[in-house]
Amino acid sequence: MDSTDLLPVGRRVAYWRGRRKLSQQVFADRLGKSKSWVDKVERGVRSLNKVSTLQDIAAVLRIDTAVLLGRDAQPAAATERAEGVERLSEALSTYEIALARPVARRDVVAADRLVRNVEHVWIMFEHARYPQVIALVPDLLAGAQRVHADDPGWGRPLLVEAYRVTASLLVKLGEADLGWLAADRAMATATGDPLLVSAATVQLGQVLRASGRARAAMSATLAAAYRIAPPDPDDGTPAELSLCGTLLVQAALAAARGGDDRTTADLIGEAAGMAARVGDGHDHHRTAFGPTAVDLARVAVALELGNAHDAVAWHEKTIKRDAWRWLPVEHRAAHLLDAARAYLQADDPATAGRTVIDADRTAPAEVRQRPAGREVLAQVARDPHAPATIIQLAITLGVT
Repeated sequence: MDSTDLLPVGRRVAYWRGRRKLSQQVFADRLGKSKSWVDKVERGVRSLNKVSTLQDIAAVLRIDTAVLLGRDAQPAAATERAEGVERLSEALSTYEIALARPVARRDVVAADRLVRNVEHVWIMFEHARYPQVIALVPDLLAGAQRVHADDPGWGRPLLVEAYRVTASLLVKLGEADLGWLAADRAMATATGDPLLVSAATVQLGQVLRASGRARAAMSATLAAAYRIAPPDPDDGTPAELSLCGTLLVQAALAAARGGDDRTTADLIGEAAGMAARVGDGHDHHRTAFGPTAVDLARVAVALELGNAHDAVAWHEKTIKRDAWRWLPVEHRAAHLLDAARAYLQADDPATAGRTVIDADRTAPAEVRQRPAGREVLAQVARDPHAPATIIQLAITLGVT
């Protein structure tokens, strides 16, 4: 390790200024700052907490901005996510089964092993380990397709789940159109089984909203919800109510995207009634549905409707519950990004910054891999009073 990697940022500035043979006065003049300002920065009395200032200093010193933050702070490679998306696209573009291409025996996955593989990939997704999920999904899809071809009755739910997790992952990666292909495959495979269709419609609603088709998302999710809704909610099983309630939440999010306050409130209220019957701490059909999940959805719909202060109030109330910690890591981190946006819109950038840091600690990939997460980080980092930890994270990821 280079000894300069262990220096504080201010000392690193002084080191490189000396390497460039610039006096404090000349350096200050080139930055448009005072000599006193430079001296305080180099002694650590004044912190560097603006992305633009760090970029200006790096330009004068003719070094990469990341050098000011140490060797570990390298800009994130955008190619990593692009390569992952390309692998997923290739996995969705194979038609070996339909074309009856021969499959090597070593590539055939036993059905019981496939069940474990599907479970494992969902767990990785719920822990927001997206790079690992990207690596696992191609083989998962191939194995599920083969099992389904050999035994449609046994393989159909497994293939639907494989497509569902793929669609969810692609939405996270900002690839709504490719996610739509995965969700459409899930819907086609599930046709004829109302419960499987409803499960696949959760992801269909997500990709339709992400691609700007809120009306279609609302129509599809409502149709699926009411298709499986029990005539009397008291007669519904927790699994049925979880799936139905999740679809109602998806419909509410779509209604909010369209600015329909009344429909949004009605749908959230209906979902809350089902959630009260299910309770917290469950994950039926990979929905994590319950009262806490519904109240977190209230934050998202309030944001969509432009009610930032309501969103903040719901957030601060809901995360105080014990059930908040029972939700999947991915769910909590995604919500924290919504909360950060709410704080920004409520003119509280300092709390927004702390909330982004909490999201990064909870699930780094949710901030670092998701385009939506990087966008929130960039918005927070542009604030003049953004904390130094946010500035360092933004520069680490090449987000400015």
